[in-house]
Amino acid sequence: MTARARSWFTRRTSAARDWPVAELIAARERSGSRISVIIPARDEQATIGPVVSALRTALVDGAPLVDELVVIDSDSVDATADAARAAGARVITSAAIRPDLGSYPGKGEAIWKSQFVTSGDLLVFVDADLTHFGPHFVTGLLGPLLADPQVLLVKGFYDRILDLGDDPTPDGGRVTELVARPLLNLWWPDLARVVQPLAGEWAVRRRVLESVWIPTGYGVELATLLDTCSIAGLDAVAQVDLGSRAHRHQAVHDLGVMAAELLVVADRRRTAASTEEGSPGAATAVLREPDEPTLSQFRRTGPGGVGQWHVRPVPIAERPPAAGVAAPGQTGAHGGANGAAHGAAHGAAHGAVHIEERAC
Repeated sequence: MTARARSWFTRRTSAARDWPVAELIAARERSGSRISVIIPARDEQATIGPVVSALRTALVDGAPLVDELVVIDSDSVDATADAARAAGARVITSAAIRPDLGSYPGKGEAIWKSQFVTSGDLLVFVDADLTHFGPHFVTGLLGPLLADPQVLLVKGFYDRILDLGDDPTPDGGRVTELVARPLLNLWWPDLARVVQPLAGEWAVRRRVLESVWIPTGYGVELATLLDTCSIAGLDAVAQVDLGSRAHRHQAVHDLGVMAAELLVVADRRRTAASTEEGSPGAATAVLREPDEPTLSQFRRTGPGGVGQWHVRPVPIAERPPAAGVAAPGQTGAHGGANGAAHGAAHGAAHGAVHIEERAC
């Protein structure tokens, strides 16, 4: 554990209760910020309605804090879109956003595509499968961004309520504890006190998100954490205690694919850090579309049954920085995502921090 990590934890860790809604509204009005809450969703018809309803009731209708509440539906085959729309969200199918750019399955793809259909300069991401949460998830994440212009990325953390009948635990989840946390401690020790680096609840300034590569799958949270720290330094990251959280848990074999994705994301960025360029994009620019690796997993059909190997693809594609994506019908960079021009103009008008290359 580095001294920088210990100091960072003390200075950059707060709790959701530290950020009252009234104070956030006042800070938002002073800064002129526009806030987008974005919920990537795939086949979450059972939970998306209550998530959207709670946020809309408290932070759109009940208090003038959130400007837009958007669900990016990632190829759902159930009634996720209908449930979200009925609860008051604007719903957009991921594949329908910039169809000229093609489409990938995955959470990261939904997050990358969201930049083209939202207008906030502060973006808050919330998972769609939450069963124990509250509007304080959003207000807590917004607090550090509205209070300190030096903060560019805010990660949430919480006690996890497991579906095993156990008491809440501060453990970060199986993939976090077995993959992400060892990677950070070994390769990025200054980030060792980020409590839950893979948390699905996080907030970021648009100008940062649109400047980094985005993995199309599960690696999006780790990638944005590593890249933000690499670009702007450790103090650009903050974290907020959101209390407790419950959600649907993944099967172990699915977690294996997620773990493999994280290893690819981490290896690319570690390799980039060792190059002369030092930029995450520099080393990964030639690795956007390689042959997709696979993960072989052994499964039995039942007790004493014959085992079979199942080979599953590991998604490793990454989308380029949205700010450099050409507008439809144009061949050169044109400011990228819809709303990017607004975000850039707002940043210039309100003293947004210039992003510099500062190794984490």
